[in-house]
Amino acid sequence: MMKVKSKRPPQRTCIACRQVKEKRDLIRLVSTENGIAEIDVFAEKSGRGAYLCPKRTCWELALRKNRLDYALRTRLRDDNRQNLLEYIYNLEES
Repeated sequence: MMKVKSKRPPQRTCIACRQVKEKRDLIRLVSTENGIAEIDVFAEKSGRGAYLCPKRTCWELALRKNRLDYALRTRLRDDNRQNLLEYIYNLEES
C-alpha cells in the first residue's frame, strides 16, 4: 500500500510585513505590459506578481517605501499609487 501525501496549500510572502501566509489570504498585484500595477483578484493574470496582506498598514508601507516598485520591477506612477490606496480604503470599509 502506498501512502498518500496530503497536499499543502501554496504559501506566499507579503512584501511589506514579510509574513508567510496561504496564497488565498493575500491579495496579488500584477504588473501589466505598460507598467501599471493592477489587483489580480483571481490570481490568473500573467505577468510579474507580488502579494500583500489585506491590511492598510502593509499597503501603505509597500507604497511608501517603494517595495511594490521593487517587487514588480517597475516604476509606479502617482495616479496608479493613489488608485491602489483607494482600493484598500474601500476594502476595509466593507
